[in-house]
Amino acid sequence: MKFYIKTFGCQMNFNDSERMKGILNSLGYEQAQNYEEADLILINTCTIREKPDQKVYSLLGEYKKIKEKNPKALIGVCGCLAQRMGWELVKKTPIVDIMFSSYNMHQLPELIQQAQAGYKAIAILENPPEDEDKLWEYPTVRDNQYCAYVTVMKGCDKNCTYCVVPKTRGRQRSRSLESILSEVRSLVYDGVKEIHLLGQNVTAWGQDIGMHFSELLYTVAEVDGVERIRFTTGHPRDMDEKIMKAMGEIPQVCEHIHLPVQAGSNRILKLMDRGYTKEEYLEKIQMLREFKKGITFSTDIIVGFPTETEEDFEETLELISTVKFEQLFSFKFSPRPDTPAYSMEGQVPDQVKTQRMDKLLKVQKAILSEIAKEYEGTYQEVLIESWEDGKLVGRTRTNRWATMEGPQELLGKTVKARVIKAHPYNLECEVVSVLS
Repeated sequence: MKFYIKTFGCQMNFNDSERMKGILNSLGYEQAQNYEEADLILINTCTIREKPDQKVYSLLGEYKKIKEKNPKALIGVCGCLAQRMGWELVKKTPIVDIMFSSYNMHQLPELIQQAQAGYKAIAILENPPEDEDKLWEYPTVRDNQYCAYVTVMKGCDKNCTYCVVPKTRGRQRSRSLESILSEVRSLVYDGVKEIHLLGQNVTAWGQDIGMHFSELLYTVAEVDGVERIRFTTGHPRDMDEKIMKAMGEIPQVCEHIHLPVQAGSNRILKLMDRGYTKEEYLEKIQMLREFKKGITFSTDIIVGFPTETEEDFEETLELISTVKFEQLFSFKFSPRPDTPAYSMEGQVPDQVKTQRMDKLLKVQKAILSEIAKEYEGTYQEVLIESWEDGKLVGRTRTNRWATMEGPQELLGKTVKARVIKAHPYNLECEVVSVLS
C-alpha cells in the first residue's frame, strides 16, 4: 500500500505531514512518488486565505480520476480547512472518504479502517481531545536529515480580527518540557544539528503550564549535540526582554527571527487587534539588535486590510524601509468567514490591493539588493543541508541560503564560507574551512 500527502500552509502543517508519514509507515504504507500510484491520498490544508481553499477543490477534482482507475483508493482531507468546514466540505466534495483535523491526527489508523470498511470516516472535533498527546508517541518521517521541526505548542489565545487560527487550531496548549526534550534528544541521536521550535505563537509557550519560553530555549540548548536553535512564529506582544536576553546569551540561537508586524499604521494595527503600536514594534526590533548582535528579521505584511488608506499603506512602506527585513511574506487581505474582519466596512478593492502589493514588492526588492551587497566578501557559518545540481546547499545563521562547490562528504557539516557574490535570495560562496 502506498500513500501520497499534499501539504499547504505553514511550517506547522509541514511538520504535521511529517508526523502523518510516520503514522502511515507504522501501518505498513510506503510513500508514493506521485498521487497517481497512491492507495491513500491526503491533502493537509491551510485556510488562512481563500486561495489555498480553491486549490484544495481543484485538487479533489483531479484526484477523483484516481477513483475511476482504483475504486479502493481512499481520499482524505485534513488540517485547518477540514476543521473549519467539516461536513459542509464533504457535501461539496463527496469523493472525500476521510476527514480529520490537527486535533486528532493520532486517530488516522482507525479512520483508515473505517473508510476501508466502506464508511465515511469523518472526525471533526469541537475541542482538542484529552488523548491529543498520543501523537507524540508515533515516529516522524523527516524531510531534512540535519534540520528538524519540533512542535512545542498548538493553538493561539490572541484574537487578531483577520485570523482563523483560534477556530481551526484551538486555544494555546503547551507541550510538556519533558516531551519536547525527549524528541530533541532523539533527533540529535539521529544526526540532526538544528532544532526549529514551532508553534502558532511559539513565544507564548509555557504560559498555560507556569513556565516561560526563555526557559525552553536555555534547556534545549543544554542538550548535547544541539548546534543551532531557531523558532517560529512569535507574536510581538510576547517577545519580552527575558526572551531577548536568552537569545543573546545562548550561542546556539541563530541570528534571525520571524516577527510578523502585519502593518505599519497604528490605526490599522488597532483594527487588527494586534495589541501593539508601530513604535512599540520598532522598539523591540532595536532591543533585539542590542541583545543579539548581527540579528536579521523577516516579517508578514497584510496589504489592503479594510479601510486601509494610501496614508496607512505609506506608513507600512516606511516601517519596511526602517527595519530592512531580509525576508518579507506579503499577502493581500483575504476575508475569512467567522472572523470580525470578514464583515468590516471599507473593504479595499482588489485592484487597489494589487497596486499596493506591486509597490511593496518593488520597495522590498530594492532593500534586498542593498542588503546583498553587504554580504559580499563576508565570512558566514553555513550548515550544509543538501546536495543539488552538483553543489552543496545550506543556510547561514542569518537564514540566508548559500551554495558552494564541495564534496558530498560535507553534508551535515558546518563550514566557514566566504561570500563571493550575493543575490537577493542566495549567496554564492566558497568553502574556507570545516567547523564541525
